Formats: sequence, C-alpha cells, structure tokens
Amino acid sequence: MPRRFLFASRRRFGGERGLGSPELRNRERELFLFKRRLTVAAALAVVAFGGLVARFVDLQVIQHSHYQTLAETNRIAIVPVAPNRGVITDRNGVVLAQSYSAYTLEITPSRVQNLDATIDALADLVDVRDRDRRRLRKLMEESKNFESLPLRTKLTDDEVARFAANRYRFPGVEINARLFRQYPYGETASHVVGYIGRINDRDVERIADWNETANYKGTDTIGKVGIELAYERQLHGVTGNEEVEVDASGRAVRTLSRRPPTSGQNIALTIDIALQQAAEEAFGDRRGALVAIDPSNGEVLAMVSKPGYDPNLFVDGIDSASWQELNESPDKPLLNRPLRGAYPPGSTIKPFLALAALESGKRTAAQTIFDPGFYQIPGQSHRFRDDKPGGHGTVDMQKSIIQSCDTYYYMLGAETDIDDTARFLGQFGFGARTGIDIDGELSGILPSRKWKRDRFGAQNGKWYLGDSVSAGIGQGYNAFTPMQLAHAIAAIANDGVAYRPHLLHAIGGSVEAAAAIVDEQPTRIPLKPQNIATIKAALVGVNREGTSRQAFVGATYTSAGKTGTAQVFSLKGEKYQEKNVNERLRDHAWFIAYAPADKPRIALAVLVENGGFGAAAAAPIARRVLDYYLTGAKAAPASDIESTSGDDESD
Repeated sequence: MPRRFLFASRRRFGGERGLGSPELRNRERELFLFKRRLTVAAALAVVAFGGLVARFVDLQVIQHSHYQTLAETNRIAIVPVAPNRGVITDRNGVVLAQSYSAYTLEITPSRVQNLDATIDALADLVDVRDRDRRRLRKLMEESKNFESLPLRTKLTDDEVARFAANRYRFPGVEINARLFRQYPYGETASHVVGYIGRINDRDVERIADWNETANYKGTDTIGKVGIELAYERQLHGVTGNEEVEVDASGRAVRTLSRRPPTSGQNIALTIDIALQQAAEEAFGDRRGALVAIDPSNGEVLAMVSKPGYDPNLFVDGIDSASWQELNESPDKPLLNRPLRGAYPPGSTIKPFLALAALESGKRTAAQTIFDPGFYQIPGQSHRFRDDKPGGHGTVDMQKSIIQSCDTYYYMLGAETDIDDTARFLGQFGFGARTGIDIDGELSGILPSRKWKRDRFGAQNGKWYLGDSVSAGIGQGYNAFTPMQLAHAIAAIANDGVAYRPHLLHAIGGSVEAAAAIVDEQPTRIPLKPQNIATIKAALVGVNREGTSRQAFVGATYTSAGKTGTAQVFSLKGEKYQEKNVNERLRDHAWFIAYAPADKPRIALAVLVENGGFGAAAAAPIARRVLDYYLTGAKAAPASDIESTSGDDESD
C-alpha cells in the first residue's frame, strides 16, 4: 500500500493520537465545564448552608423568646379567674345580695353537631326542664356561637358524677364551677338592689369605655339595674389568672402558677331592710311607692315599689315565659315607681305654694279668703269646685293646709305668675332629678310658660289663666315622682336644708369613702324662719285635727303631714264617686310626712295608685312605717287603721 494512502487512512479513522488531536481537545473542555459546574454547585451549597445558618441564628438567638412563648402556648393555657363579687348589705349588715359557687352544665353550640339530640341525651343523666331549653335558646340568640352557655345550673353531686362517667359521649359539653348571685330577700327592695345578667353587646361597649376589657375576661355577668349597676365597678373586683399545663386535647394537666383574683368591695346601703319589709307589708296587694329619707343627711331609709319582682329569676338568664309574665303584666312590676313614676301631686303641693306666697308677700299667714265651695274666673261660666260642698267659709293659710281647702289655692294660683311659682318650687327639686345614686330617675314636669311652648309649640303653647288655677291644687300639667316629693318634704323638715338622696352608706367597710362618692354637701334654700315655722305648724295640725287625724289617733309621737288626692282622668264636671269608677281610673292617693315634728328623723312620701283619698289609703301606710321606725313596734294591719275622711275633708 502506498505510504500516502496509509497516512490518509489513519487521519480519517483516528490514526495515532497526538497533542493536537480532536479527542484531546474535547477532554479539556469537559474538564473545564466540570470544574465550573463544581464551583457553582459549591457556591450554591455555601449560600444555602449560610442561609440555613442565618435562619438558625434568627430562630434560636434573635427570636428565641418569641418562639419559646409560642411553644409554651401550645403547652400552657392562661385561664382567667373571675373575682368573687362584693356583698351588698343593708345599713345594719343584713345581706341583701351575695355570691356562691356551684356546678353548671354548659354547652358550646359550635362544637355540638346536633344540639337537640345532645340535650335529649343529657336529659337522661341530669334533670333538664323545658324552661332550661327555652333559656338556652334565648342565650344563643344573645351570645356568640363559640361561647359556652349554661344549660343547667346548680347541679347536685349525683348529677355531676353521672355526667362525669359519660363525658366521652358529649363533645362540646362541660361541667364548670361558676359563681352565682343570690338575693335572699327576693322581691323585697328588688328595685333598690337590682340584679345581674349575662353580658351583652351594650355591656361590652360600656366595659370598653371604662377601659376594663381585660378585667372582664372570664366574667359572664354584669350589673343590669339598681345598685348592682350603679356600683358595678366597685362590686366586680379584679380578675386573676392561672397558668395551666394542657395536653394535646386541651385538657388541663396541672396548674403551674396562679395569680389570685381580688374580690369586689362590699357595699352597705342606707336602707334598713326591716323598715323596708314593714313598708312593703303595709301596702298589701296595692300598687304604689314609698320613699323614706333621713332629712339630716339624705340617706334613703326605705324605697318601695309595689309590686316588685324576684331578682333571682335573672341570675341564670330569665326564661321566656317568666319574662313575658313580668313584661306584659298590667301591674308593671318592672317599673321603678319611686324614680320613674310621674304623677300629679294633688294637694301635697299646697304647703309649698303657701310657703311661696309667704316668701313673695302674696299672702300673710293671717290673711283670709271666703270659700263658697268653688272658684270662678271672672267672665267665665266654668266653676272650679272645692271638695267640700258649700265650702269652708272663712279660711286663713293655716286652715287652708289643715283642711286642704281647694278654693284657697285656686285663688292663689290665679293671682301668682306661673313662672314665679316654677322658680320657687324648683329650689325644692321639683322638675329635676334629685341625683340619687342609681340610674333611671325621671325629672318629672314642673310647668311654666317656656315648658308649655317647648312642649306644644308656639301656636298651641299659650299659657292660660285656667292652667294656673289647676296648677294651684297640683293638677294640670304637674307631674312629680315620689322621690321628688320625699326629697321636698325632707327639706321642709330640715328648715330648707336639702341633702341629695343617696343609697350608699359604706363601701369596703368605710363610711368616709362612701361619703366622698355621694357628696353630702347640702343645698340651702333661702327661707325666712317665721315663714317655714308657719308651714310646719300647719303640717302638724293636719295630723292632729285635719285630713289625716284619724290615721294618727293614739300615736306616741308628734308628726307632720299632708294628704293629697290626684285625679287620673277628667270627670268633666261630674262629682267623683269612687265606687262608680273603674279601679284603674280612680284617683291616686298621696301622703307626705315627717316625724318627730320637733326634731325630724324620718321624712317620707307615700303614693297608692288608684287608691282614692290620701287620708284613707296613703296616710295609714305612713303611720305603720313611722310607728315601726320611731317606736320599734309593728302597728296594726293597714285595714285596721285605715281612716275615712271626715265629712268636710277628702284629701
């Protein structure tokens, strides 16, 4: 074979390998690429490892405490511990409201698949009644779905044991120990003490306004009315907490630490519960109100609203049937009559109008008028009748009060500018809230020209002479609360020095701390001593020889008072005959009083709704209350001492 051909063949088929061969050049390139890839991979590994190290440092060093807390949260639960609510007592330490612990069967609706079936199954273990089911449904409407709601409260030990043995069958159902409120006296003083109920959305807003949201964690109830509401923040206390170790299912294993709650402050009221009971018993089945005040300091000794209600009904959440019965009753047991009942004062306004006339110079004590049995506005045919046919004859100021002569005050009303009357009566608290330390008080109506214009508008708001005549006997537009009348007669008893009525006597055992809250600084009404003496002498005469004399026969103390009868609807000129009038349309009966007359210790106002004459219905109740408070003896039943008015006195 020729040499050239052999050489060419070696080149074509690879031939001999040398430094410049293609095979050598490819290996170098592959090595280069391999090294570059290795470098990149190493760099990525370094970066990745560096990232892991950085994250490790971040987790284990920088954010160690944060993640340790999260980890502990999975193991440790912070459980709020509700404080024990403060005790409410009367002025002598008698308990009116207290808390106790009991077991409750509770359901979390969001964790129960079939609520009705679950309750039916629970009813085989514990006593579940229809009212318990109704109450649970009502609570579900008012609460969030994830909240634990009570189905049965105050379980017996046997019921607790039966459920505990079957607990695995009822997911979302637990037994918890809860604090419950108890009102030992039931209806007695219920409008004073009030009640607690489950926290609703409005309460949540109120708690937020107090900036105490954290303090109410674990608390289900709050004061709703009365003292329970007025002093909620003092009664509630400070919530504590427990650190509890839990297992994977969330059940408590052991308690790690505990910060105990601080119980709420105890509150002592000015109320004397024995006097309160005597007053409520004196009313019997009649509707009405009574307010008794110590005129020397404004302490409310008794505050009756009849009928009342049992506050224990509200503690667990009132059931629908009980709520409907209370809410729709024609007797309005939920109405706080001493504060929210506004009634025409009738003749109880006369001593204040007489005092206004003395102070202004419109009348002197000795000045007389002649009462023919009616008053007639000149130029008009309508007659404003006196209750005594034929009239009282010649009447001076003292007789006008003792015999309750309407004609005297018709004339006085016609001769006195209504705005002057309103200004004077306003000094005694008429037409304004007294400022008592529980919510819900109405201001009543003290009429004036401005009031009528504001009420009826410029076109219909003109003040007429007839308006003044009616106002002179406490009718027309006048409407005052029993609290206002008690406050006003207490000011008369105390020679024009008026203290703000209050119910708080001591807080946390300290009378001084309570005094700082209620602010006992009095208002001094500028009155001439001889004028107030004239009125007080006439008020003593009312109980000695006047319209209420029969109610105070045999009393061992001297008292002062004034009867009143307030018309509920107009008879349009017809003579009032109680037996011919529907019971709920009969006149309201009033009586205001204080005793002893020379050094008053108690002043009161009594109202009997549709009771008729004040002398017959209201004065005997006042007599029983005064007897009990001043002598410690219970008087005869009201039916035994009820008086009928004399032939010439009706109110």
